Amino acid sequence: MSDPALDPGLHCRGLVKSYSGVTVVKSVDFDVAPGTVVGLIGENGAGKSTLSSLITGVVQPDGGQMTLDGAPYAPGGPAEALREGVVLIHQEIRLLADLSVAENIFLGRQPRRRGRIDREQMNRDARELLGSLGVDVDPRRLVRGLSMAVQQEIEIAKALSRRPRYVVFDEPSASLGETETAHVLDRIRALRERGAGVVYISHRLDEVREVSDEIVCLRDGARVASWQDRDVPKEQLVNAMVGREFTYEHRAPKPSRDTTVLSVRGLGRKGAFEGIDFEVASGEVLGIAGLVGAGRTEVVRAIAGLDRPDAGEVRVDGNRIPCTSPRSSIDAGVVLVPEDRKGQGLHLERSAADNLVLPWEPTLTTAGVLAPRTIKRIAAEQRARLDIRGDMSLPVRSMSGGNQQKVLIGKWLINTPKVLIVDEPTRGVDVGAKMAIYELLRSLADQGIAIVVVSSELEEVLGLSHRVLVMSGGRQRGILRRDEATPQRVMALAVPAATDESTPPSAVDGDRLTTPATGR
Repeated sequence: MSDPALDPGLHCRGLVKSYSGVTVVKSVDFDVAPGTVVGLIGENGAGKSTLSSLITGVVQPDGGQMTLDGAPYAPGGPAEALREGVVLIHQEIRLLADLSVAENIFLGRQPRRRGRIDREQMNRDARELLGSLGVDVDPRRLVRGLSMAVQQEIEIAKALSRRPRYVVFDEPSASLGETETAHVLDRIRALRERGAGVVYISHRLDEVREVSDEIVCLRDGARVASWQDRDVPKEQLVNAMVGREFTYEHRAPKPSRDTTVLSVRGLGRKGAFEGIDFEVASGEVLGIAGLVGAGRTEVVRAIAGLDRPDAGEVRVDGNRIPCTSPRSSIDAGVVLVPEDRKGQGLHLERSAADNLVLPWEPTLTTAGVLAPRTIKRIAAEQRARLDIRGDMSLPVRSMSGGNQQKVLIGKWLINTPKVLIVDEPTRGVDVGAKMAIYELLRSLADQGIAIVVVSSELEEVLGLSHRVLVMSGGRQRGILRRDEATPQRVMALAVPAATDESTPPSAVDGDRLTTPATGR
């Protein structure tokens, strides 16, 4: 452990933080030297985000002290930390939807010319910065309507535009695909090379091992282990996080049934996607893979009635559904667990119990009144069924990410759906919650529910799915059976050669796809 009085860098000694009498950071020592990357791991609720908030001035410690390059450091807020060159890149998006990309990046620091904002210079600077990160987006475009992944990359660009000395990345890759994550890791390496200190918080342990010079593990608010060797086995990291020996391997899903539940034919939406054809059988898990911007989320939103398609049709049990509104799809038995659980899926200030019953209030009321005992009964049933931990009567905001995700899934299981669509089902949850969600999805498939999984984690798609539909540029490039869906084959379809751009999706890699529309 470094001596803060002698060594340059960011040094924390004995940091303590409590909320409502519960200590969430327990006398933690933590160091970040210039030109190094420290990976910070732990389960949800371990204290990682609280520690990062202490370092960046979001909250103040109840005990302990910090020094920055040999001087006392006690930021009274994020603005003060920024002035010291310490920046936090949040997992949660904090952009202003009705401002442009460039305006968000340089908010409060816009270049000026003759007393006015120099928009030409601002857009030029934003384009150069985004290009260095590999982000292809027009800086003049409004943030509203951009995907979660692109917004996360803009958040990163905004932070890096300040040329910070120390950067805390809190789950920056949670909504990103493999290619976009590689850009983030390259940017972290570039920060290290120019002498910045970096804290990298992530549940993706392979990324942590790849980029970190040191890895620190928190459990229940305390520092329990650290490693200087990036080749430390993943199992050792997981065991330190959960406090016990923990192993998990994806097991092959049970064979699906022959009955087709969901049928999608020629589905298209101008400017978003076209020519989507697939079927999902009872008990089958269909994975949808592709890079950010491939159109995966747009397709499932259309099926779920959030965005109206202008071509093709969707059928459930042979009956065509209009896809004109979420309610029309829900009534047909199709439900969607969205990728942004806090922005689109949950009412954070309402209780977990209230969130569970919200979609079903009209069917659960008696004489227009929803009895508290009904809410309590449903909450108890879903808590037991999904192993939701935490007080169901408290605002769902107070729960860990994993338990929030279980609540979000659970509210669509009160009336058993025919088709369950999950978009990024384990985004931002720890390894234990992730495995629990995998087992839940498998059990739902075993009950005969047709499941569609969209995920940026290729291992997740391959491990859960009977078949994998691969998208690129808003088009379906092929469907692979489980026995042929290797990472190399999926990526070959997700990143087609330039000569493939005019090739019909059904012809791509057709020699291995028995039926391009179904993969069967």
